[in-house]
Amino acid sequence: MSLILVLMLCCSFVSLISMKLNKSMNIWMKFLEIFSTYTCMIHLHYYQQLGPRKLRKRWLRKLLILWIAFGTLLSLWIFWYLRSQALEKRKETLANMCDERARMLQDQFNVSMNHVQAMSILISTFHHGKNPSAIDQETFAKYTERTAFERPLTSGVAYAVRVLHSEREQFEKQQGWTIKNMTPVKKDEYSPEEFEPSPIQPEYAPVIFAQDTVAHVISLDMLTGKEDRDNVLRARALGKGVLTAPLDLIKSNRLGVILTFAVYNRDLPSNATPEERIKATEGYLGGVFDIRSLVEKLLQQLARKQIIYVNVFDTTNVSNPISMYGTDVSDTGLQHVSPLNFGDPSRKHEMRCRFKQKPPWQILAISTSFGIFVITLLVGHIFHATVNRIAKVEDDYHEMSVLKKHAEDADLAKSQFLATVSHEIRTPMNGVLGMLDMLMDTVLDVTQQDYVRTAQASGKALVSLINAVLDQAKIESGKLELEAVRFELRAILDDVLSLFSGKSQEKGIELAAYVSEKVPETLIGDPGRFRQIITNLMGNSIKFTEKGHIFVTVHLLEEVTNSIDVETESSCKDTLSGLPVADRNRSWEAFRPMDQTVGPSESINLIISVEDTGVGIPLDAQSRIFTPFMQVGPSISRIHGGTGIGLSISKCLVNLMNGEIGFNSVPKIGSTFTFTAVFSNPNEQQMNGESKSQFCNMLAIIIDPRPVRAEVSRYHIQRLGMHVEIVPSLTSMLSMLTKGSQIVNLVLIEEDVWDRDLTNSSVFAYKLRNLDLKVPPKLFLLTNSIGGSRQSNGVPSPPVITKPLRVSMLAGSLQRAMGGNKDNARNGEVPKLSLSKLLIGRKILVVDDNNVNLRVAAGALKKYGAEVTCADSGRKAISLLKPPHSFDACFMDIQMPEMDGFQATNMIREMEYAMNNHIQLGDYANISRWHVPILAMTADVIQATHEQCLRSGMDGYVSKPFEPNQLYQEVSRFFL
Repeated sequence: MSLILVLMLCCSFVSLISMKLNKSMNIWMKFLEIFSTYTCMIHLHYYQQLGPRKLRKRWLRKLLILWIAFGTLLSLWIFWYLRSQALEKRKETLANMCDERARMLQDQFNVSMNHVQAMSILISTFHHGKNPSAIDQETFAKYTERTAFERPLTSGVAYAVRVLHSEREQFEKQQGWTIKNMTPVKKDEYSPEEFEPSPIQPEYAPVIFAQDTVAHVISLDMLTGKEDRDNVLRARALGKGVLTAPLDLIKSNRLGVILTFAVYNRDLPSNATPEERIKATEGYLGGVFDIRSLVEKLLQQLARKQIIYVNVFDTTNVSNPISMYGTDVSDTGLQHVSPLNFGDPSRKHEMRCRFKQKPPWQILAISTSFGIFVITLLVGHIFHATVNRIAKVEDDYHEMSVLKKHAEDADLAKSQFLATVSHEIRTPMNGVLGMLDMLMDTVLDVTQQDYVRTAQASGKALVSLINAVLDQAKIESGKLELEAVRFELRAILDDVLSLFSGKSQEKGIELAAYVSEKVPETLIGDPGRFRQIITNLMGNSIKFTEKGHIFVTVHLLEEVTNSIDVETESSCKDTLSGLPVADRNRSWEAFRPMDQTVGPSESINLIISVEDTGVGIPLDAQSRIFTPFMQVGPSISRIHGGTGIGLSISKCLVNLMNGEIGFNSVPKIGSTFTFTAVFSNPNEQQMNGESKSQFCNMLAIIIDPRPVRAEVSRYHIQRLGMHVEIVPSLTSMLSMLTKGSQIVNLVLIEEDVWDRDLTNSSVFAYKLRNLDLKVPPKLFLLTNSIGGSRQSNGVPSPPVITKPLRVSMLAGSLQRAMGGNKDNARNGEVPKLSLSKLLIGRKILVVDDNNVNLRVAAGALKKYGAEVTCADSGRKAISLLKPPHSFDACFMDIQMPEMDGFQATNMIREMEYAMNNHIQLGDYANISRWHVPILAMTADVIQATHEQCLRSGMDGYVSKPFEPNQLYQEVSRFFL
């Protein structure tokens, strides 16, 4: 048995050793994982195989001894292995660095050598090939200076011409100086006058051209120096560049080498023999290489990598190598030799590299091996403790399983409780609101109508509170999900403006929305949750604003970095109402950069701001503004009401939309809340043709001196298809009408412009009516509050359009004033006549288990002329809707006893499927397809989702009690 246990532990360490041991953290983590796994297996064998307690102790003692011995040997082996790996890596690093330097030095030397060779051809062509010569010392010096960058490693270039002894006297007269002997002198004693004339010899090689850096070699005979003479003779015989051995350079006294190329006349054939080359030699071009400068330039290019010593040697004589660069350093353990090829096969060079520091302590090898040894000692104790604690672990595991089951049951009970609370609380409230709505359709006096409206408002406030609490519960449980459906963002903003239009008109504050033209008409996302965020933010603004304005803007995220026409600044002149506002730029300054936003490439990133001129948020309360159920102060809830969870819910919804939310608030100035949201862009945009046909191509003039407010008015009027121009005053408007040739259809004047001088306004209205125009323009007054008509000098004020502007309200107001359809609803509501046209005479089945809800739903539908049949269960609905039947539609509750709405819908669809099969067989000649629209209706805001309804076969969804807008939207899909 002990053998089995030891083998299991050996397997664990073999798997460890096979990993890359230089990753110590991986070793430790893998070890702990394998150890914990095999500990349980050992424990199992321990209890099943080892027998009585004394026997178990004896086997455990032997096992621990074997374990410690194995761990000791393993730690020593790992130390040796890691140390050898580190040494190999150090060798590889040194080799790479040395080879890199050698390669760079060799490459740069070859570049310089190639250019020197090219210069030899140049001299052969333009000096010896032309008579007179095209090259003199000044030309040579300038050329070599300007092309020095092409020879990065040369200190200078010089040309020595071949002169025979018979030509010496004439040559010296021609040059004006004597050919001198290359007598070596020390740098500090160098003087050109001390060089003696060159001794008599068959031929000479005096330098006639030289780069300015080596101009001191002019007139020196290159054949009088031993190294130079050997170099010259080898160069002209071989026809290649040759190098001298390292020598002390004249004047600088620094160690260097000279690269020499023979210059031949142009008649030399390419396959010439050495004798022919010697005979055709005209001169010798030499390039001077200062070895120290050469290598130091190279190392400067690798300034950050100077962690090694570099030595360059001439190893032509292997027994006595000559050091060309470098210093003697102490032995640091490793040395790498990289060969150097400078193009001269007769000379050998190499680069020797050493690390500047000795190898460091092998901390990884020491710590790893020591750690494994320590672990070896601890494993025995851990194993023994595991055996003693395993029973307790099993008890704890059983207890945790019980607690887990209780937690899951509690979570399920919470979900069921939320669903039940949602349905059971909202159901009677819907009955109350429905009955109150029906009561409003009866004959009531003014006092009774006021009582009913108060009860309706209180009921709706309670339903909103319930919805908010349930939303918060869903957010905390992580069960809030977003829909992905098509919606029109501008229509949603119009709906929200309609929702708060009454309160804004009562307070006389400006309420407006603006959407950039770059934002698509149609988006894909969750319109309900987007509406909820906007409603929460605007609700807070309405609550805390007594004067000024509330302004909602929507732009693409990338637009915020550019200037936009309606951008609101801190200046009073550039705001909607003329009052100062909190800087909106500071509300999004903490957002992540645009290139880090989450979403696919085709997504639409919007940034929405809600700006108000309210009381602002105190500085000490701004840090907790998004905390659930927290308010600015205890007096806020008494004065303004609310629960303090609207902003918390909004922040969670923004996060679900992959966005961010922030704010900037200045006490007594106002607040600006900004959030971003990511939506999908549909492949095809649906053009919004609402109310455009009647007003298309009309010209409207807005008289407003305030740019932002005028731009908002322009935005809404342009949505009707009109052309819009803005003028700042009544005088400008009259001037435009008298001078222009365009036909103006509408003139819209801001209330403060009209009221500023009523006498002037009445004169303007009189002149406008008496202009020589075929069709005088219609005059309208834009105002923020509802009031009676004003008169000045007997002239009544123009028709009034009450803000906030929405496209449906604006179209209705213009149609009524221009004699068009008078059945347009106020504030964007669907007119009753429109619903009546859709529902009158329609046979509709209403299914609900609650009698009050049946009466409310039936009463609401009958109000629009529908013929309603009621059923109180899903089974009755199935029997009534068994094909063929005469019902045009069915409104079905979802939560019902015995059979819910989903089950009933599934069974109805199955009967219709069978019916359609008979139709295809020709059993019913007058029917092409049988399908009755089924609309879900429920008070359950958690389970009843749009997707669930569609999956069960339903065609749509309406809430209880019926909202005219939603009811019209759903039934129009089937009855239009």
